[in-house]
Amino acid sequence: MAERGIHVDHSTINRWVIKFAPLLEHQARRRKKPGASSWRMDETYINVKGHWKYYYRAVDKYGDVIDFLVRDTREEKAARAFFQQVISQNG
Repeated sequence: MAERGIHVDHSTINRWVIKFAPLLEHQARRRKKPGASSWRMDETYINVKGHWKYYYRAVDKYGDVIDFLVRDTREEKAARAFFQQVISQNG
């Protein structure tokens, strides 16, 4: 927007993200290439901007990432919900 000479406040960008991110995610999931019939889920922790985060991901047998989840804390409930979501979307 700045390249075009339009000033947009950061709070406006935040509102756009909140409004349009679910729509973009829905469209992306509809167009997503299906994963292989065999896949696994792993968990590790990564450093994001100086803070340690837990990183869960589902990877197919070819090494392609099917889906991922980043959390501040290690929670069994969140991991199970993520696992159920991946199973429901990928079989």
